[in-house]
Amino acid sequence: MGHLGYLAVLAGCLGCALWLEPVLRVNVLRRWRRLLLTLLPVVVVFVLWDLAAIAAGHWTFDPEQTTGVLLPGGLPLDEVLFFVVVPVCAILGFEAVRAVRRWPAGDEPPPANGSARGEVS
Repeated sequence: MGHLGYLAVLAGCLGCALWLEPVLRVNVLRRWRRLLLTLLPVVVVFVLWDLAAIAAGHWTFDPEQTTGVLLPGGLPLDEVLFFVVVPVCAILGFEAVRAVRRWPAGDEPPPANGSARGEVS
């Protein structure tokens, strides 16, 4: 079971955040192009960072804690999933706060009541 530890943590993170999508209607997953454009730079930068650290011998992963699936450069698949899951959870959390507080993101049509900032009265 130890080799699934990393995945279990990621699954727990997703489980704690994904409910926000349907319950608060944050529409993070519905706006998949926006999500991909947000995730792409994060994943690219951190994958390159990890690959450089692995190549330099500064960074290692405990094979007992990962699935053992290695991508080119010795990067565990679990680590790449981390770079996707954690930002998705953070975005879901941010959008949940934004939805509850009714803060506009800047790309929505103006509110019907005329409030430009989406302030709650």
